[in-house]
Amino acid sequence: MINVFARTFTDDLASLVKQIDETVTAHQDQKLSAFVVFLTDDSDATEPQIKQLADSSGIGQTPLTMFESISGPPAYKIAQDADVTVMLWRNKRVRNNFAFREGELNADHIKEIVAQAKSLATE
Repeated sequence: MINVFARTFTDDLASLVKQIDETVTAHQDQKLSAFVVFLTDDSDATEPQIKQLADSSGIGQTPLTMFESISGPPAYKIAQDADVTVMLWRNKRVRNNFAFREGELNADHIKEIVAQAKSLATE
């Protein structure tokens, strides 16, 4: 399972979500799944952004949702200074936890996350 929590929309985030969706699609037989949660205090402004991301990136297998609190769901303990948090789960435990401040997520980080996600499917 792959969870992505995001506070802002960026091109790098769109790339990450698209690549995760492609990875999930390629590994459906291994039951790899993902979801993306946008943390927001303004759902009216966030909803059209989610729809645009889904349409422009061709997201097909990964649900894009929102949580109406910039802090995120308390049980996930999202770092307050993280703009994007990615959790990779295996057997109900977090195997990898990536947290990026605003502007830190880049192509190299995305490549690492996707590689780790693919390894979940092959374990």
